[in-house]
Amino acid sequence: MARAGEEAGEPLAAGETGDAAEDVASLYRAEGPRLLRFFRRRTANPEEARDLVQESFSRMLGAGAGAGLMRPEAYLRRIGQNLLRDRAKFAVRRSAALHMSADDAVLAGLDQFRLLETRDLLDRLELAMLELPQETREVFMAHRVEGLTYAEIAERTGLTLKQVEKRIARAMLDLSDLLGSR
Repeated sequence: MARAGEEAGEPLAAGETGDAAEDVASLYRAEGPRLLRFFRRRTANPEEARDLVQESFSRMLGAGAGAGLMRPEAYLRRIGQNLLRDRAKFAVRRSAALHMSADDAVLAGLDQFRLLETRDLLDRLELAMLELPQETREVFMAHRVEGLTYAEIAERTGLTLKQVEKRIARAMLDLSDLLGSR
């Protein structure tokens, strides 16, 4: 709900108060659905999107920034972008912490049959990789093992982006064929 002077984009004058709870409720009604759509487009889980809306309002109120802002919707959106960025950074750190090298992995515990099956699959994968053309194998390994983007691979090899895409797709198809449908 607009207060005196706020319609012109001016913050409240010192000493001018207004009903803070009503202002927050009004802002939530006006901006909550828009912020929810923003998060739903960027997250896979609708429940997570609702949590992010709540967290955005909570951070805005916790910072005491609700009163006196000329454009609280812009401030909320910035908080939302920062929340998404923080979650992405956390996900990267978490996945790096969970990564385990194949050499360090216990392949199958006490199940000897599963251990043999896993070793067989790794042997077949190694042979299948060796059957790929060298350039295709190098492009595939650069992407899957080194984690390079298609653009980085294109720059490194002198191929176009489309050629890199085709080589990786071709490698996936060939490996699938060579390994069978297991």
